[in-house]
Amino acid sequence: MPMKDLSAATRQFIDLEEKYGAHNYHPLPVVLSRGKGCYVWDVNGKRYFDFLSAYSAVNQGHCHPKIVSALKEQAERLCLTSRAFYNDTLGPYEKFIHDYFGYDKVLPMNSGAEAVETALKLTRKWGYLKKGIPEAEALIVACEGNFHGRTISIVSVSTDPEARADYGPYTPGFEVIPYNDPDALASVLEKKANSIAGFLVEPIQGEAGVNVPDDGYLKKCYDLCKRHNVLFIADEVQTGIARTGRKLCCDHEGIRPDIVILGKAISGGVLPVSAVLADDEIMLTIQPGQHGSTFGGFPLACKVATAALKVVEEEKLTEKAERLGQIFRGEVKKIESPFIRQVRGKGLLNAVVIEPHNGKEAWDVCLKMAENGLLAKPTHHHIIRFAPPLVITEEELREAVAIIKESLKSLETV
Repeated sequence: MPMKDLSAATRQFIDLEEKYGAHNYHPLPVVLSRGKGCYVWDVNGKRYFDFLSAYSAVNQGHCHPKIVSALKEQAERLCLTSRAFYNDTLGPYEKFIHDYFGYDKVLPMNSGAEAVETALKLTRKWGYLKKGIPEAEALIVACEGNFHGRTISIVSVSTDPEARADYGPYTPGFEVIPYNDPDALASVLEKKANSIAGFLVEPIQGEAGVNVPDDGYLKKCYDLCKRHNVLFIADEVQTGIARTGRKLCCDHEGIRPDIVILGKAISGGVLPVSAVLADDEIMLTIQPGQHGSTFGGFPLACKVATAALKVVEEEKLTEKAERLGQIFRGEVKKIESPFIRQVRGKGLLNAVVIEPHNGKEAWDVCLKMAENGLLAKPTHHHIIRFAPPLVITEEELREAVAIIKESLKSLETV
């Protein structure tokens, strides 16, 4: 979609970002101005299916009325107090989260990266105070292909050159092993278990291209962690809150992580809200003054997140994601196209691995889909992630699949 083919309004907003904003993203040339449910509209009034959902932050759909209403109501009463004082929203929210997920405690933060950093700090505290690891010797094991955020410590465990390059020196204290390889975890635990405090893993690697591990992988890793007194830390920032057809993706294998990291859809995409869940033995290793955030658990966030999680239950979005995900994968697999190398996913977190054809790649497919009214984005150049809001209906889903098919077919002979 060359700039010359874009409307004047579209070019105007793109030019402003190019001139005054950092160039740390490469968006599709679409300028959005409104959203509702599974749809977004651009500045020219064109409607699109949103099949990215802000990287699974908008599971409840754009501008859900119950979530927006909670935001408005609280915004007119009290937005921010900081944690220097108590307020009348945080305690009820913490109890709600306890009842919802079943963990003793929640530590509220804002972004997913902050929540991951919190989990890393909590794991090290536990390692020193409870496991007895000698000071400054604690290790945390992570996996190749991971994406846990953008902080210095997190990119220190990244194996993606784009995320990691030129940000050194890197934070020590991490071991990186292959993903979907329980034997690799067993090996490092056998050698270094006395120094290892935790194992950090995404139940499905989202940014890596919806990399779904083998059945039983998470359970095997969990059992290994239990055997060696190592915390199992699940990064459910993208996979949690019903996205994969379960409340948490780890529920597919019946395991209860020692630490759960949540973000994105915990607020329905209305505010940056994240949370770390753990039981008392782990969570209470952090004492007053040892960790915090000015906005962590602020009143507006508490009300919005509570409303967002209630929507998931009331509208049975977990069950919808499971059922519609099966339909989506089944229908896309029926498409006969030289572009489709593989279809994979769980629930409504799915990806198509694109085989370059006719000089066209995943980016070209996304441009053509946008032209036809569906927005998705490539990851790692050759993979397209398809993750619509969970409020999408079956009829809408099938209409979207037809757009995907039409787009692929139109590029086969170009």
